[in-house]
Amino acid sequence: MTAVRKVLVVGGGFSGMAAAIEMRKRGIEVSLVEIDAQWRPEGAGITVAGPSLRALQTIGIYDKIAARGCLSDGVELCAPNGDRISDIPTPRPVGSDVAGGAGILRPELARLLADEVKASGVSVRVGCTYTKIEQSANAATVTFTDGTKDTYDLVVAAEGVNSRTRNELFPEVNPPRYLGQGVWRAVMPRPVEIKSVRMWLGGPVKVGVNPVSPTQMYLFITEARPEKAHIDPKDFPNCVAELLRPYPDPILQALIPHVHNPDASIDYRPLSNLLVPAPWNRGRVILIGDTVAATTPHLASGAGIGIESGIVLAEELGRSADLQEAFDRFHARRWERCRLVIENSEKLCRIEMENGDRAEHARIMRESIIALLQPF
Repeated sequence: MTAVRKVLVVGGGFSGMAAAIEMRKRGIEVSLVEIDAQWRPEGAGITVAGPSLRALQTIGIYDKIAARGCLSDGVELCAPNGDRISDIPTPRPVGSDVAGGAGILRPELARLLADEVKASGVSVRVGCTYTKIEQSANAATVTFTDGTKDTYDLVVAAEGVNSRTRNELFPEVNPPRYLGQGVWRAVMPRPVEIKSVRMWLGGPVKVGVNPVSPTQMYLFITEARPEKAHIDPKDFPNCVAELLRPYPDPILQALIPHVHNPDASIDYRPLSNLLVPAPWNRGRVILIGDTVAATTPHLASGAGIGIESGIVLAEELGRSADLQEAFDRFHARRWERCRLVIENSEKLCRIEMENGDRAEHARIMRESIIALLQPF
């Protein structure tokens, strides 16, 4: 018993791939279109929190993440000179035996999910998207950029934060809002003493590292920038070097020469967020992931809540013969969890930018972690 038999997923990012994989497990015929002809994910590394690992275990790729990335437990907090301040535990998520966290190269995680999509029997077309969606009471007819047309029971839009579908179906929703902070990411050589996430607090910016392989780690730096400005990529290495210089810890100072290596894959993103009021569907088109719930990285849960939403949507579609009932159950399970991540991440962002109360920062972190450990 399923609410749908034939589904189109628009967008081959994390949430779209999760939805496609899980719908196939329930016998639903799934097609996926991805506008990038290379289906090539961008980015350096990614920190995967325990609750997100639980979701990836549900999909079936946890063991591959363990083999390709680096599992760890706990977060070490240090002063700029490297002195240990405290440790934050990362307990196991409820109902799971996964690690408290992990690091992996973002393109590697995307490849693992893409391989799972293909193995599941999803029909994938890259370099393709839609030009028009026409809805009736019983179906959605989609015209594609390659000139073809097909009819589906449901369209899942997972195009990311700059979603065309959201703009068309939710014209009242404002664009993502810049928060005044940016994040730098890079891939660096991993010193032997870095065995889990480590962050340096108390300096002009927040610096962190996370192992992603036996020889590499993911460097991230959050920096207050009141104005949303374009930074020329050729200036990225010098920008990162200057942000690291005030930190006397020898581990960070030793990274400065490596920022000029092309293998560092330095990436800069201005931080914005978005939370579209539920419901996230218009008729037989439903939006998931960053399309409706985009967050900053302060709780390491942006990709995770999108992956969870893909899983939950598939579960509810498979649980009910009535589409509206499936939608209602989906929204009941997803709204509060996504709201918590987005709003609490913004609070952490603002405390960092304003050099605010560290105790308040720790309280929000602790309460958020406990909430996210609960079943989704």
